[in-house]
Amino acid sequence: MPTRRSFLAASAAFAALPRLACAASLPKDFLWGASTSALQIEGAVAEDGRGASIWETFAKRPGAIMDGSHPDVACDHYHRWPEDVALMKSLGLGAYRFSIAWPRVLPGGTGKVNAKGLDFYDRLVDGLLKAGVRPMACLYHWDLPQPLQDKGGWLNRDMAGWMSDYALAAARRLGDRVKDWFALNEPSVSAIFGHGYAEHAPGLNGGAPAILAALHHQNLAQGRTLAALRAENKGWALGTVLSLQPIVPASDRPEDAAAAIRWDAVWNRVPLDGVMRGLPPDILADAMVDLIKPGDMESIRFPLDVLGVNYYSPLTIQHQPGRAFDAWWGVPRIARRTAMDWPVEPGGLLQVLTELKELYGNPNVLITETGAAFDDHPQGDGVADPERTAFLADHLNAVIKARQAGCKVGGYFVWSLLDNWEWQYGYSRRFGITYIDYASQRRMPKDSFRWYAKRIKEGVA
Repeated sequence: MPTRRSFLAASAAFAALPRLACAASLPKDFLWGASTSALQIEGAVAEDGRGASIWETFAKRPGAIMDGSHPDVACDHYHRWPEDVALMKSLGLGAYRFSIAWPRVLPGGTGKVNAKGLDFYDRLVDGLLKAGVRPMACLYHWDLPQPLQDKGGWLNRDMAGWMSDYALAAARRLGDRVKDWFALNEPSVSAIFGHGYAEHAPGLNGGAPAILAALHHQNLAQGRTLAALRAENKGWALGTVLSLQPIVPASDRPEDAAAAIRWDAVWNRVPLDGVMRGLPPDILADAMVDLIKPGDMESIRFPLDVLGVNYYSPLTIQHQPGRAFDAWWGVPRIARRTAMDWPVEPGGLLQVLTELKELYGNPNVLITETGAAFDDHPQGDGVADPERTAFLADHLNAVIKARQAGCKVGGYFVWSLLDNWEWQYGYSRRFGITYIDYASQRRMPKDSFRWYAKRIKEGVA
């Protein structure tokens, strides 16, 4: 494994490159897309038989959500989806990655399927196809049904069977039209912030043991789900979505370097080495020995048709005793930041893609999320967001450089099509290329939306 110091070299090399023209550098079959998640945009959390998710429960905790809000309405996409599909069509999207709400399909987590819930996704998929947009479905984007959490959630090995049953229920209904299926979204984020630290739902504070258990059981559920889908229909393209971020030591101190290696193992390598190699990282093998049962790693390894990569920034890590894995956030040495205080470093995306090529056999990759939160404000009928536009341009340029280096990157999906309910930040952070006035639910394309539409038009010309 390359050391984290290689990230700094990659960043310097990227900074020295001239800006490239997208239209001259991307083929006609390059897939231009945008992504959302059900919990963040749909609203209608108690309509048409939908059950409760862990996030509605978590949002009721005093202080859990920064602005005290709930996802009950969000962007009201459940009712306004035709308007949002029209936005996608005007943007020129080739594909749309959305998630299916497990509690909308199986309100109890298992058992009887809620037909009305699947009716909504029928309408959405048909609308997308009519607009010429390829539907790509993610089965789990963090909105676990509360009844399954009551049974232990991702700390329960039975989740593997429960998820594969849910996946088949959704795919059997929609799979005649939806040909692209992703199992999970960012399992490391869910495990760390929802199970190790009570910053995300379900709000557990179980430290390192809970993080590793949630990660392993998500890996196991992913493997069994993908195998069940493959058996159901060999024509579907199957994948999963991982958050892959370079881990940078906060200083040159040996203890910070060691902490960065440990954090890299948890954040990147448990999910990546599991599905790609069928192995836990060596550095965590002893800590995971009681979790891994005979046959688990064989079930977890799966020949993906596509690997979804979500990239936002490098992570700066320092040695901090008392934290899980004796590691926690350090101060980034990059001045350019987003409204999330995340450093802006497109060279990190170039490094991630290069490592996938060099260390993991050069898998077929889609950039399924990249984007940035900034403090956007309408000005008349428009929303100027030059920082986001620059962010997207720089990261798209990193993709072009990766492709020129031989990396198999087949598409680029912006996060996100819409401003939305941003998890523990509520409505206080905006990632969208479309501004949402939450009081009126008016949609206002930002300047970044128009920039992206132009890039799409030029990129496929």
